[in-house]
Formats: sequence, structure tokens, C-alpha cells
Amino acid sequence: MSHGLDSDVASADDVASRRDEVAARVRSHAGEMARQLAVLQGGDYGQRTFETPDGDWTLKYEAGDVQYLRFEPDSGSEIYVVSSKQPPEPAELERALEAYDAFVAAFNEHVESFDGLFDDATTDFPAVASAAELAAERDRILEGIREVATAMAQELHRYDGEYGTYRTTVSGTRWELKWDGDAASYLRVGGSDGTYLLSQYGPAPAPEVRRLVDDVGAFVDSFNEDVADLEADLSRVSFETTA
Repeated sequence: MSHGLDSDVASADDVASRRDEVAARVRSHAGEMARQLAVLQGGDYGQRTFETPDGDWTLKYEAGDVQYLRFEPDSGSEIYVVSSKQPPEPAELERALEAYDAFVAAFNEHVESFDGLFDDATTDFPAVASAAELAAERDRILEGIREVATAMAQELHRYDGEYGTYRTTVSGTRWELKWDGDAASYLRVGGSDGTYLLSQYGPAPAPEVRRLVDDVGAFVDSFNEDVADLEADLSRVSFETTA
């Protein structure tokens, strides 16, 4: 007995081919909705769920294209109508397509609900205050600080080497002047996490300049006192030769 071994096996090629054709059209159509949703919601990725009488549809997009379209019917298992994996089974796809029109209608209703959203929005904004004068005054003060810091760097270069860092304390706060040759590399107040009054990267914030500028004189006085003490110490050194 052959028990059916001689019978022909039915081919699923036609069904699968038709399923793939329909799935491709759904992906293209859902992709357009994904692009519109991305425009509406902003950003490169996101998702939204739409309620319909037959169940919930979730459209997820990324980089302006559909990532997946999931149908969760009121009864039965969820169906990934569009996904990054394999297409749904033909019966599942057919069931989802029976409710697809309602999903598109819900999507369109969502988009159309924003019509006229900005009709009453005002675009007459107050004038923006200019910070030009403030910045100019800040830069003028910093230029004066840089001049005195450069003068200090020149003296430090003269008696303390090609480069280095001069440190002192003003009003309980650490001040550091780093020099390289005759130039001031930076003037930092407050240690490694402090404020760079002078640096190669750009001017200090105006509020910080205002907070610290009154102590610049004390910083220079401290430097001068250190130089005076050094000169006094050197004056006591004698060097004699014997015949």
C-alpha cells in the first residue's frame, strides 16, 4: 500500500507569491504614513498607536521609514503586518487587511486634527536685548588684565625660567598665572575647576569677570611683594673670591 505517497503535493508557491506582493504594497503604504508621522511628531524615531473598532494598530518609524506595523485585534493574537523579520502568514495578513481601512481612517483623522493649529499663534516676538555693549566692556577689562598678566609673565620669564606657574592666594582663593616665554598662557582663579580669566580658548563669562576683577589689584600686589621679598633675599647673598 502506498498510503498516498503517489499523490501530488499541493504547491504553496502561488499563495506565498501573492502574500509577498500584498505585503510589499502594505509596507510601501505604511511607509508613507510613517514618513508623515515623523514629520508631524519630529525626531528620527517614534511610534503611535491608533484605536479602531477592530483593535489597536501601532506604527513605529525610524529614520523616516516604517520599522513595524502591529495589529492587536480585540480577540486573538497580535499580527505584525510589517516587520523587519518575515511577513505574516497569509491568513493573518488577510485578517489584518480586513481592518486596514479603519486604521488608515484613524491615521488620517489624527493628522487632520492638527489643521489650523497655528492659525491664532502669534509670531510677533519681543525684540532681543543686545549684549554687545556688555561684551565690549568685558573685553576691555580683560584686555587690561592681559596687559598686566603679560608684564608679570615677562618678569617671571626673566628671573624664573622659560615657563612655569606663579601661584598665590587672594581673599582665600587660589590664583595661578602660567607663563610661556614672555606671554601669559592663562590666568586661573579657584584651582583646577576654577574660572579662567585669561586663556587661549575664549573670554571668561561676564559675570565671572565682574566677580573677580576687584581682586586683580590684590593679585598684582601679592606678586610685587613676592618679587620684593626675593630681591631682599638675594641682596643678602655674598660671593667672595680669595686670592
